[in-house]
Amino acid sequence: MKLLSVSERTIRRWLRAYERKGISFVKHGNCNKTPANKTSLDLKIQIMNYVEAELFDFNMLHALEKIEHKFNLKINRETFRRWCHKNGMVKKAHHCRRSKPRYKRTRFSKSGFMLQLDGSHHRWFGNEESYLIAAIDDATSEVVGGSFFKTESMFGTFEVLISIFKKYGLPSVLYVDRAGIYGGQKRTNFSQLVRALEELGIQIIYANSPEGKGRIERLFRTLQDRLIPEMRLKNIETYATANEYLNNVYIPHLHNPRFSVQAQSQSPA
Repeated sequence: MKLLSVSERTIRRWLRAYERKGISFVKHGNCNKTPANKTSLDLKIQIMNYVEAELFDFNMLHALEKIEHKFNLKINRETFRRWCHKNGMVKKAHHCRRSKPRYKRTRFSKSGFMLQLDGSHHRWFGNEESYLIAAIDDATSEVVGGSFFKTESMFGTFEVLISIFKKYGLPSVLYVDRAGIYGGQKRTNFSQLVRALEELGIQIIYANSPEGKGRIERLFRTLQDRLIPEMRLKNIETYATANEYLNNVYIPHLHNPRFSVQAQSQSPA
């Protein structure tokens, strides 16, 4: 028993099993049996053909969500990961090296108090690059508005902010980078946007680094990973259809329900 590192009770159980089955007792009872929850081969082939044809630029978790919705079934994440690796259909993860340790700023407790606003230059749809100007609530990470434009301009920023203010009201603080349209150093700390916000009583805070406004930066990374494949499936190639899909479908039904969090305070600012 000491050599086998088992108890006396286990030895007696092994001897009884050896008397009944012989040396074959060492094989597990489920050996050579098909698991009850195993996915059928035909269904597996159908799913992987769908992934290869339609979801080739989706990450595995995003693709799994689409599969569960389309086929109305639940697949284990690890099982799906093995299928993707076996077929060589794995989207590479985005890795970034931290330059130095950063202080993690605590969220504001009330929603609507501070918005983070920024623009992202990327090939969002079609064959040409465009700008997505969007804003996110600091307390809840809820995307409160956004639109695609050909350039990151003051007029586009005004259009996004006006739609947000009409829907949610005025925030107390707007957190932005030091770009010229926000009144950064290139505009000697003044722009028409700064003037308009001052008349509305909204304070502007400038981030000293991209990491300072990390929530809006991570939002654009998530949108580049998830929104672009979704718009490709919808064959979206114009600004009008892209903005309609972004604000009426993706943000309220696909993004915010999944990625927003509950604010510490129930009453909005």
